[in-house]
Amino acid sequence: MKKLFLTMVFLSLAATCQAAPCYGTRMPEEKQVFVGLQNNNMFKRYLKNEEGKMRSNQSFVLLSYGLFEWLSLDLKGGAGNLKHRSGTSSEVDYSYSFAGGYGFRLRLYERDDIKFVFGFQHISVHPRTKHIDGKKHKGVLDDWQVSLLASKEFGRLTPYLGTKWSRADYIHWVEEDRKRVMSDLTKSVGLVLGADFSIKDDIWLNLEGQFFDTQACSFSINYSF
Repeated sequence: MKKLFLTMVFLSLAATCQAAPCYGTRMPEEKQVFVGLQNNNMFKRYLKNEEGKMRSNQSFVLLSYGLFEWLSLDLKGGAGNLKHRSGTSSEVDYSYSFAGGYGFRLRLYERDDIKFVFGFQHISVHPRTKHIDGKKHKGVLDDWQVSLLASKEFGRLTPYLGTKWSRADYIHWVEEDRKRVMSDLTKSVGLVLGADFSIKDDIWLNLEGQFFDTQACSFSINYSF
């Protein structure tokens, strides 16, 4: 069943997967629940065809559920903003409003203190509409990624390292005129570096940085029950 699911996942995502936090390699066991609070800060993401760059800050409530011992469903909801600067105009700052996301993680390998985890994550940020020169402007950040992480446990500290392929689009409306601007796909492969630190057996901190495809970092505090 696991091999069949993996095959379906790769076939369905290979053509469409396009940076959202990776969560790390600590996953809930079957029917176990993780909850958490997370802040994600995307400092810089370049768009294609010299359309400029984006940045965004998001805060989320996290929920992860173990569907099987090797598969978890990851959900999040909260608020985020969006800032876009093009090469021909000043920065447009969209204020905080709804943001949410979903994804899943697959534990590919676990032995002793070593784990390999494949993940798919998506974030969508829908900030407030803004009026500029009498026209209504609306912006949406559409953020996707697939990742492969490896970790090793050292007591309470579990560092992890991995790679990912990501895509972050800027969807922009001026009145009713809609335009989707893709991120620069020459900068779609990135590096992930992070760590989990256990305060107690059921409480831990996660810190993660992302590089090359985007410049971003995230921090969360998590609880399992």
